[in-house]
Amino acid sequence: MVLTRDFKETIQERALRDEKFRNALLTEAVQCMLSNDMDTGKAVLRDYINATIGFEELSRFMDKSPKSLMRMLGADGNPQAQNLFSMISYLQKKEGVHLEVHTA
Repeated sequence: MVLTRDFKETIQERALRDEKFRNALLTEAVQCMLSNDMDTGKAVLRDYINATIGFEELSRFMDKSPKSLMRMLGADGNPQAQNLFSMISYLQKKEGVHLEVHTA
């Protein structure tokens, strides 16, 4: 089946207009990482960043190049915990949410 619209464009448009969708993307990214599905977690986090603040703004906060941050979240990327938690902390503040971990 041929897609008639760019996936990233669709995600960005929905994220811009739907706060619940943005929150769900960020939550899903963190949940995947906590479940040891780093590849999916990094991909969802990358989509979230691209659809919201962008890597340019995040790079200014983290004092790292946008390309370095993109590589961290790429398929072969291996971000240090400090970088990953700093990134997630900033994204929570920008989004106005506070993610919590609960035992199941």
